[in-house]
Amino acid sequence: MEPLLTLQEIEYRLGDFRLRIERLELQPERIYLLQGANGAGKSTLLQLLALLVAPTAGTLCFAGAAVTEEAQRQRLRRQITLVEQNPYLFETSVYQNLAFGLRLRDVRGELQDRRIRQALELVGLGGFGSRRARALSGGESRRVALARALVLRPKLLLLDEPTAGLDREILPVFETCLAALPGQGTTVVIAGHDQDQPRRLASEILTLDRGRLLGSPRSRDTRTAL
Repeated sequence: MEPLLTLQEIEYRLGDFRLRIERLELQPERIYLLQGANGAGKSTLLQLLALLVAPTAGTLCFAGAAVTEEAQRQRLRRQITLVEQNPYLFETSVYQNLAFGLRLRDVRGELQDRRIRQALELVGLGGFGSRRARALSGGESRRVALARALVLRPKLLLLDEPTAGLDREILPVFETCLAALPGQGTTVVIAGHDQDQPRRLASEILTLDRGRLLGSPRSRDTRTAL
């Protein structure tokens, strides 16, 4: 099966920091857990995978086609969603937060309603559509941010520390939702520090050390030191 995203001899410089990826292939419909110490470059790599920044050197291919132009990146971003560590929610209802991206894609009416309802049910927030987003708890806000990403049905979902600070009772609901995504056609990359999460999510491990990706993805049974 052709990789969804391939990085070859990638380098990205930002000030004194340098990210180096000799080769990375993200296969379709899998979960990857991106690990590494603070400052290792996890968030920077997510920005590259989201096509929000262009590499300083090297080749990046999406579904086998090299991405070289800004127009390509803009078009392909519709198939990729990045949920940052502290996601911003609009000062509107939960429903309106989820509807925003759909309207940009001209998804309206009954189809919009159905997809929003399904996304909220997936994250355990069925019936929350009318609530004010800014009145939610921290855990609820994170799940709304995930639902807002899921409603777009991206090919690639990138999550930066999505479970940090979540209550223990919420974590299983959140992870059950994530574990189901490959079966729905989505490849998931999660940046985090929880060393038990690869086992719980049956994910493969990517390890960054001071800006360099170490080796190939490891299976979920491999314990990786941070």
